Amino acid sequence: MPNLQLVKKKDVSSFRKIAIGTWQTAYDPQVYGTLELRMEHALRYLADFRAQTGKRLTISHMMAKAVAAALTEMPDANAVLRYNRLYLRQDIGVFFQVVMDDEGHGKVDLSGATVYEVDKKSLVEIIDDFSAKVERVRKREDPALEKTRKSFLGIPYFLLNRVLKILSFFTGTLNWDMRWAGIPRDPFGSVMITNIGTLGLETAYVPLVPYSRVPIILAVGAIQNVPVVDDGKVVPGKLMRVHATFDHRVIDGFHAAVMSRVLRTWMQHPYEHFDRLERALPAASEKDDAAPGA
Repeated sequence: MPNLQLVKKKDVSSFRKIAIGTWQTAYDPQVYGTLELRMEHALRYLADFRAQTGKRLTISHMMAKAVAAALTEMPDANAVLRYNRLYLRQDIGVFFQVVMDDEGHGKVDLSGATVYEVDKKSLVEIIDDFSAKVERVRKREDPALEKTRKSFLGIPYFLLNRVLKILSFFTGTLNWDMRWAGIPRDPFGSVMITNIGTLGLETAYVPLVPYSRVPIILAVGAIQNVPVVDDGKVVPGKLMRVHATFDHRVIDGFHAAVMSRVLRTWMQHPYEHFDRLERALPAASEKDDAAPGA
């Protein structure tokens, strides 16, 4: 069984081939962008969802479902580079970065949990799947992750770069399933999400992680109280910035524009796109498509 379920993309544009030939690693082709979202309806939906289901829905869960919808709309962005060829992933996985604070006072570590087939799951299923995995990660009860973590702690610093490149070559380029060696299968998914807003940050651009082969990272900022313009009047509003870093060898402005449109539509009209709630749809007076920076 291969590490990832992939199919070779045949109709590659001339620009894509030039981009692949121009940059050799993900250290170079990073492109950054920011999407500003009006969040009044998303926050209302979040509160209604918690009240009706008893599940602790978060903005990160909503963002994961929305970005899965964006990748469904733009499947060319759900890709992996192997031998300078683009291969389209056959599923959508979302990697959530998780802060670990159990190593003593003032010491933190970063880990993560990946939810697979996010496009096919409801928010309730995403919450349950994510919560179970995060609990195992934070309790150090994920056997594959703990084996990998302990192995890396034993690697001398001067060998770290080489070891990571070798592992990336085996799992990404050769597409080998390395679970026999303690390497989780497809550990990073299609896209990474980090919620910097929980740290009180409004803006941050996160670097790509070359050995992960993930071409998109989203940093979700804190929600701000800002003045906005509705119907020509300045009114109080809720604004959130999503900061994207993507690999220009895989994704360009066209892909980003389509994905941005889908993210905006889902997050600003949540009652129409996420899990159905008993509450009726918001009034037709929504004007949030004219969000600042749109």
